[in-house]
Amino acid sequence: MNAPEPKSKNIHWHHGKLTAQTREDNLGQKGAVVWLTGLSGSGKSTVAREVEHALVENGVNAYVLDGDNIRHGLNANLGFSPDDRKENIRRIGEVAKLFSEANVVTLTAFISPYKEDRDLARKLVPEGHFFEILCEAPLEVCEERDPKGLYKKARAGEIPEFTGISAPYEAPEKAEMVLKTAEESLEESTRRVLDLLAEAGIIQF
Repeated sequence: MNAPEPKSKNIHWHHGKLTAQTREDNLGQKGAVVWLTGLSGSGKSTVAREVEHALVENGVNAYVLDGDNIRHGLNANLGFSPDDRKENIRRIGEVAKLFSEANVVTLTAFISPYKEDRDLARKLVPEGHFFEILCEAPLEVCEERDPKGLYKKARAGEIPEFTGISAPYEAPEKAEMVLKTAEESLEESTRRVLDLLAEAGIIQF
């Protein structure tokens, strides 16, 4: 699947005076997209926020694009049908790309249930700057956590097309990392993500 062609035809791409390398040299950091995916309650937002905090505390410009927060604004017009889910992730992929080009370490915390959509987001970012991370926890653990009470509503039939219950989740086949969030501590998961970014040369600390 490729990115859709723009509807408008009378548009042109404008190039700035800065190259990616010049921007990186002057800002002193690289941009990247850390794409956290997994079931609701698997720890995506929690890990993303902890990594963001650790990065900023160490002088790295980082920002979390959180699923619920984005649906309050940019994607407020989207629901949870398969088509809306795809458009939700398409938009986030484009936003994450822009943040990354601005040399921000961008962490996304979205269920993003479809492999095809995540693969498209990866294609938007230069090789070596996209990190797909699966937050893996058994469904029963996610249901026990159920911080928003969503699983209870889904089981009662109050939420149609709920991932893991009445809608599918396609787990990554070649994720850069799998976090066993039901087994390892938040501190351990955070350190593993930071180590991954350091080994890839995205951060230095």
